[in-house]
Amino acid sequence: MLVQSIQETPQSAHVVVLGNEKGGSGKSTTALHIAVALLKAGQRVATIDLDSRQQSFTHYIENRRAWAARARIKLELPTHYCVERSYGPSVEANEAREFANFSKAIAAIEHNHDVVVIDTPGNDTYLMRLAHSMADTLVTPLNDSFVDFDVLATLDPINFAVTGESHYAQMVREARRQRRLVDGKLTDWIVVRNRLSTLGSRNKKLVGEGINELSKRMGFRCVDGFAERVVYREFFPRGLTAFDDLNEETLGTRPNMSHLTAREEVIALLNTLHLPLSENGRRRAAARAEWYSVMDQPLQVHDVLA
Repeated sequence: MLVQSIQETPQSAHVVVLGNEKGGSGKSTTALHIAVALLKAGQRVATIDLDSRQQSFTHYIENRRAWAARARIKLELPTHYCVERSYGPSVEANEAREFANFSKAIAAIEHNHDVVVIDTPGNDTYLMRLAHSMADTLVTPLNDSFVDFDVLATLDPINFAVTGESHYAQMVREARRQRRLVDGKLTDWIVVRNRLSTLGSRNKKLVGEGINELSKRMGFRCVDGFAERVVYREFFPRGLTAFDDLNEETLGTRPNMSHLTAREEVIALLNTLHLPLSENGRRRAAARAEWYSVMDQPLQVHDVLA
């Protein structure tokens, strides 16, 4: 029924899903940075939060809206939806209601937005699986540790070789198989190594080797993500990202080298995702860049994904 329903609802927007069954991996932070980067690139972006219990993604966007109003500054905002889970006694009825709520949000945005960014909960739910099965791009942030790697694979304790696929990897395999059955397309799966140490270590080397070995078996790409930086945590209360004009007005303090390094780091990550850009969006970004140049104002990061 799920495959048939998706097949009957053609999508025009590119769907980016942030997924991982391990909390604290940076899904919401990565999701908002992707959304804001695309907005600054002139794209029409909608966002969906499927974690209606924790709502980190929703709170991040609400903080951004509230701070923009309070500080009287312009901060790009996506069209946002938070889809509620159902907790009734009947699993079948719960899934039916969740599917209806999710379908309603998708129907409202799929034909008038270029990209939809979906943040999923850190546990196995019906809505999480549904989102994975319709992803054009799946981004799995992963803290650079064996504790987080366990979500993807099991390891030999002697030589740290990959011995099998874990629950999340198996779920993604099935979701990608369903996607191929629907329209013949293969979800582009990218595993992002977050909280990377700036120094070389045995752990960093072994985790990297394990991920590279698993990528060949599972068919995903592995890229470096965010280093362990305090600035990412400081962004959340005001809904800021590394792409915003970071000054005393927006930050409440003078920006430092860590803010600049974070921006370069996120730009490098986004360029490796190879997300598509609509031509209309490119023209909107170019026009805005020209306007900023004429007004002698600092340019936004309009060409991050160019």
